[in-house]
Amino acid sequence: MENKKKSFRMPHTYIIIFGVILFAALLTVFIPLGKYETKEITYMQNGTEKTKTVLDPDSFQYVLDENGNKVTSVAPLFGTEDFGRQGILNYVFEGMTVGNKSGTAVGIIAFILVVGGAFGIVLRTGAVESGIMRVIAMTNGREILLIPLLITLFSLGGAIFGMGEEAIPFVMILVPMFIAMGYDAIVGIMCSYVATQIGFGTSWQNPFSLAVAQGISGIPVMSGAWFRIPMWIFFTGLTIVFTMRYAVKIKKNPKLSVAYESDEEYRKEFSQKDNEMPPFTLGHKLVLLTIAACIVWTIWGVVTQGYYIPEIASQFFVMGLVSGIIGVVFHLNDMKLNDIATSFDRGAADLLGAAICVGMAQGIIIILGGTSATDGTVLNTILHSISQGMQNFPPVISAWLMYIFQSVFNFFVVSGSGQAALTMPIMAPLADLVGVERQVAVVAFQLGDAFTNFIVPTSGCLLGALAGAKLDWGKWAKFQIKFQAVLFVFASATVILGVLIGLS
Repeated sequence: MENKKKSFRMPHTYIIIFGVILFAALLTVFIPLGKYETKEITYMQNGTEKTKTVLDPDSFQYVLDENGNKVTSVAPLFGTEDFGRQGILNYVFEGMTVGNKSGTAVGIIAFILVVGGAFGIVLRTGAVESGIMRVIAMTNGREILLIPLLITLFSLGGAIFGMGEEAIPFVMILVPMFIAMGYDAIVGIMCSYVATQIGFGTSWQNPFSLAVAQGISGIPVMSGAWFRIPMWIFFTGLTIVFTMRYAVKIKKNPKLSVAYESDEEYRKEFSQKDNEMPPFTLGHKLVLLTIAACIVWTIWGVVTQGYYIPEIASQFFVMGLVSGIIGVVFHLNDMKLNDIATSFDRGAADLLGAAICVGMAQGIIIILGGTSATDGTVLNTILHSISQGMQNFPPVISAWLMYIFQSVFNFFVVSGSGQAALTMPIMAPLADLVGVERQVAVVAFQLGDAFTNFIVPTSGCLLGALAGAKLDWGKWAKFQIKFQAVLFVFASATVILGVLIGLS
C-alpha cells in the first residue's frame, strides 16, 4: 500500500472565526477594561460643515473597582446581554443581530441576501451567459486587455465614491466570464472587489474614510491630492501587472489555480456549450440593459443622493424583479412566473454562508466589549497601549508602526469611517509628538484600513464577494497572501516616503 502524502488543508472560514473568538476570549482574561470620553468635532467638506463624535485621546482611564484595582471582564461561556453579558457560545446570534439596516452585521447580511436573490433571478434568464459568450467572441483572443480596463474602472469607483459593497454583484458577472475565457475566479475578484479597495485606500477624495480621517486630524479635507493621485496610479498599475502575470500563468495551466476545483461547476456549464453559441434574443438584450441601467442608477444614487446599503440593496432587487418579468414575457430559458420566486430563493441561498460569516465575525467584537469609546472594553485598552508604545521611536519607524497598527486594527473594525473615528483622534496628536506630519498619519490609516480588506475574514464585503465567486476564504487567502506581501512592502515604502519628503 502506497503512503499518500498528506497536504495541509485550510480550515473552513467558520472554524477560523471560531478560533479567533477563542483567542479574543483569552484576551479578556488578561487585559483590563479601558474607556475614553468623547467630544464633538466639526470640519468642512465640499463647503458643508460636518460634525463627528470622536474620542478624546487624553481622557483614557482604566475601569477600576471600589478598591482602585483594574477591572477585567472575562467572557463567560454562555450568556447574553439580557443575562449578564454576551458569552462565547452566543457569538453567532449576537453577532448577526448587531447594528441596524445602515451597516454593521444586520445591514450587510440583508444586503448580501437581497443581492444574491436578485442575481439568482438574473442568472436564471440566461442573459448573462449569452452576453459572456458574445464578449468572448468579440475579444477574439485579446480578452486579457479586459483586465487593465476593468481594474482601472473599479479602482476609480473606489477612489471617487468609496465603492465597496457595490462590487459584490459585479463579482457574480465577471467571475463566470473570466472562467469561460480560460482564467479563474481569482482574476474576476481581482478585477472587481480588489480593484475597488485599491482605489479606496489610495483615494484623494473618498468621502467615507479620507474625508473623515482628515477632518478628525484637523487638516484640510481632500488635501494632499498631489501625493495621493500618483499613489493611486502606482498601486492601480501594480494591481494590473500582478493580475495580468497571474492570469497568463493560469491560462497556460488552469490546474495551478487554487480555485481550480471550485471553478469546475462553471467550466462544466461552458464546456457543454463549446460547439454552440447560446441564443442572444431581444429578451436577453433587455435583461442586460436592465443590469446596465441599475449600475448607472446605483452610481447616480451613491454620488448625488448619498445612497447606501438599504437603497443599493433595493435597487438591485428592482433589477432582479424587472429581469424576471422580462424572462417570463420572452420565455427566456422557459421561465415561468414561479421561477422568479424560486430563483430568488436559490440565489439568496448561495450567499447564505457569507451572510452567516459576517455575523460570526461581528461576534469577535462583541467578546472584546464592542467598539464604543465610552464603554469599558478590551479594545480601548489595546488601542491606548499601542499608541503609548509608539512614542519611543524615531519619526520614520513611528509612521511605519502607524501603518502596521491600522492594518491590524482593521481586523476588528472593518468600517473605514468607524476606524477613523476610533484611531485618528489618537494617531493625529501622536504624530505631532513623534515628529510625523498628520497628513502622513492619514496616509498610514488609508493604506492600513483598505489593503487588509483583501484578506481579513471579518470583512463582510470580502466574504460576500468570495461567496459570489463560490470561493472559500481559505483558498483565497492562500493566493492573496502573496499579493498582500507585495502591497505591504510598497505601502511601507509609501509611508516612509511621506515622512522623508515632509508630506503635509
